[in-house]
Amino acid sequence: MYQFLVACFLSALPLSAPPTGENPSVTPTKSPKKAVSAANIKVPAGFSATIVAEELGPTRHIAISKTGDIYVKLSKLKDGKGIYRLRDTDKDGTIDERFGFGDYPGTGIYIKNGYLYASSNTGVYRYKLNEKEEVIDPDQPEQLVRGLLVTDRDQSKSIVVDNKDNLYVNIASYNDACREPGTGKGMMPCPLLDSAAAIWQFKANQPNQTYATGTRYATGLKNVVGLDWNSKTNTLFVMQHGRGQFHDFYPQYYTPKQSAELPAETMYELHKGDDAGWPYIYYDPVQKKKILAPEYGGDGKKTGGENTINPVAAFPAHLGPNGLLFYTGTAFPEKYRNGAFIAFHGQSTPIHKGYLVAFVPFKNGKPSGNWEIFADNFAGTDLEKPTGPIQHRPCGLAQSPDGSLYVTDDLNGTLFRIAYNGPRTGSKKPASSVKK
Repeated sequence: MYQFLVACFLSALPLSAPPTGENPSVTPTKSPKKAVSAANIKVPAGFSATIVAEELGPTRHIAISKTGDIYVKLSKLKDGKGIYRLRDTDKDGTIDERFGFGDYPGTGIYIKNGYLYASSNTGVYRYKLNEKEEVIDPDQPEQLVRGLLVTDRDQSKSIVVDNKDNLYVNIASYNDACREPGTGKGMMPCPLLDSAAAIWQFKANQPNQTYATGTRYATGLKNVVGLDWNSKTNTLFVMQHGRGQFHDFYPQYYTPKQSAELPAETMYELHKGDDAGWPYIYYDPVQKKKILAPEYGGDGKKTGGENTINPVAAFPAHLGPNGLLFYTGTAFPEKYRNGAFIAFHGQSTPIHKGYLVAFVPFKNGKPSGNWEIFADNFAGTDLEKPTGPIQHRPCGLAQSPDGSLYVTDDLNGTLFRIAYNGPRTGSKKPASSVKK
């Protein structure tokens, strides 16, 4: 099975980019000449939310350079480009310059050690940066990884790079519970686990890697879109999208209400060789236990997964965690420092919440309190009794050099900036002097 998938999916994507030199594809934007308040976004006292760009396209993950250049990755091409560099040249709080390059769609983008890393749906590329962290040659990225599995669902290849030049890539499952087609029976063992439902590790400085030269770093993860490297623990943290569809084949064990409430969306701290348990188990947020999946003999009560890792935090079902960021700045109040921000771009029906940015406080490298809603109402409508369509879906998160938080929207392509304007506590430095 492994050799078959590798053979089927080894392929290189054509590469192209706008010409350099005078950069004719650098375009002015239609943004107003001053920052627009995102008045509908609810943030804690002392914080403000503004809109810095609009109509960017389906904007997924985001990376910000040390000079404030913003790089965003698009899941669909806009004007033939999948990456845009955004600049606020006159420092008025809105983007007034856009430069597109890269002719492949995708999700992942990351800056580390003088390179911009970006993923397509089948591989990973990197671009050399100059001392200002500007891409030197957008025409000629180096392809690091090729031939990764891609199907018609959950295509994103989210990426992160650690401090030892290791590259981590999410490869999602394309089957919600690894069921045999048209049945409620699970495939045993699940054949997807040789090439999907895992985090794969590659070298961040070696070209033309494939499954054969990579390492399956951690398995049993249905789909990870949000992930980040925690510099305090020197470990990888990920947010897993949970499975669904309990009630359809197993009404004797699950009511429709239970199916809507299960399983939890989960955060894991990963180490090499870890197994999070998908598809054989799931985490029940009510029982606070790992439960054996019904496809594999479970009844909603039997526990399982004795040899699998436990989540470090759990969230309501079906919220869709797409972004994870550990806050390392000092511009925000003390409680936020080294904690985790999470962008949820889905909705949890039982709590009538969704389309929000949450926060989890951390202490000594572990969650140290309950999660809370940090920024809300991106939906722009009542989720219990909607009065109109969803307006924005938070997806990517990034911290800027001044310590503010940027949030992408993969529905309408709006870019938000959340800044702290309240009294300074616990820091001797003004926000403007904070380094990323």
